[in-house]
Amino acid sequence: MSPKLFGTDGVRGLANGVLTAELALDLSVAAARVLADRGEFEGHRPLAVVGRDTRISGQFLESAVVAGLASAGVDVLLLGVLPTPGVAHLTGSLGADLGVMLSASHNAMPDNGIKFLARGGLKLDDAIEAEIERHLHEDWDRPTGGSVGRVRPHPTAVDEYAAHLDQTITRPLTGLTVVLDCAEGAAFEAGPRALEAAGATVIAIHAEPDGLNINDGCGSTHLGPLQQAVLAHGADAGFALDGDADRCLAVDHEGNVVDGDQILAVLALALAESGRLVRNTVVATVMSNLGFVKAMKSAGLGVRQTKVGDRYVLEAMRVSGYSLGGEQSGHVIMSDFATTGDGILTALHVLERMAATGQSLQSLAGVVTRLPQVLVNVTDVDKSRTDEDAVVAAAVAEEEAALGDSGRILLRPSGTEPLVRVMVEAETQDEAQAVADRLADVVKRQLSLA
Repeated sequence: MSPKLFGTDGVRGLANGVLTAELALDLSVAAARVLADRGEFEGHRPLAVVGRDTRISGQFLESAVVAGLASAGVDVLLLGVLPTPGVAHLTGSLGADLGVMLSASHNAMPDNGIKFLARGGLKLDDAIEAEIERHLHEDWDRPTGGSVGRVRPHPTAVDEYAAHLDQTITRPLTGLTVVLDCAEGAAFEAGPRALEAAGATVIAIHAEPDGLNINDGCGSTHLGPLQQAVLAHGADAGFALDGDADRCLAVDHEGNVVDGDQILAVLALALAESGRLVRNTVVATVMSNLGFVKAMKSAGLGVRQTKVGDRYVLEAMRVSGYSLGGEQSGHVIMSDFATTGDGILTALHVLERMAATGQSLQSLAGVVTRLPQVLVNVTDVDKSRTDEDAVVAAAVAEEEAALGDSGRILLRPSGTEPLVRVMVEAETQDEAQAVADRLADVVKRQLSLA
């Protein structure tokens, strides 16, 4: 494993392979010590909340995390199976000093992960994560006697989170029929409960987790079953969550996919109309389709673009106080109600917009005309030279000039692999593919490791 444990979304890997019980325990001790050393626990007994998704490995990892926290003098509330945004919400609402979520999100079942949340349900910044890593395996003064932490269940976690979600909308969803794909994951209870409480008729699919079937041919990475269910039930819309329910994608009444860019557009227009879109700007990443950017510009709205990754979207939103941001993959952050992406929250507010306007999801999403997008991964190259090679730069400039305002090119080095991603958008699929292939050949020739 890399010397750097934390990735863009916590520590993740093969459960009981890379991510062992020993590592989970040590990370939890280190996290508690770092926060305590910063004085955040002074004057009271520290409190942590711990949640997990439905993976069978979450059971032993939960025990390890709890053991580490309690041994460091931290009281622990066990939230059980709950979406990541639910853990973030309860970290804040219960006044906890620390939140821990055990999930590998959309990864396959054998993986798992540990995400730490700071007070208020905020993700830890890079500096704190680095400090946690530095404290791993250090000698420390262990509390004894009455100073060790207490552990107790918090059985109302799902109820509290679902109630919070329903309080964020003001219009009932009565008359709307929706299919919700729970991905056999963390939202199998909270998702249907929140939508039904809001007045929608809910058909829940993949909501019978057995610890082994999370994300297995279902959820936001496998939209086929949702499309079929929407058509079979004559539903108004469908939403597919991922394993920890921090993102979702949608399907309209005809089974057409509605991606994160289109969802962002629907919500941005709703917030702008009500005067709640801060500075009339939405935050997105550089991977957002040019069609989305053009749609927002046509509506008089700005788009602030960041590096790929919801943590960068969140950072831009926090720094500038923006109220809406997200990714094409379906991470949507509504900062008036949540500190992280929330798939159930997103679905509720899209449905509320449908109820308020009387329009179908297809009609609402139609504000974005997506340009054909092609992504080519160029492997075995020196990605560090992507921005320095003059021949690559010249080739990109030539292709950009030919595309003009009708397309877009993005060369992006992978954060984890020796490859460069070549993304091209153009008016036709054939044109986008041709440009991407030509640029991929140049990148391969110029940056090859061979």
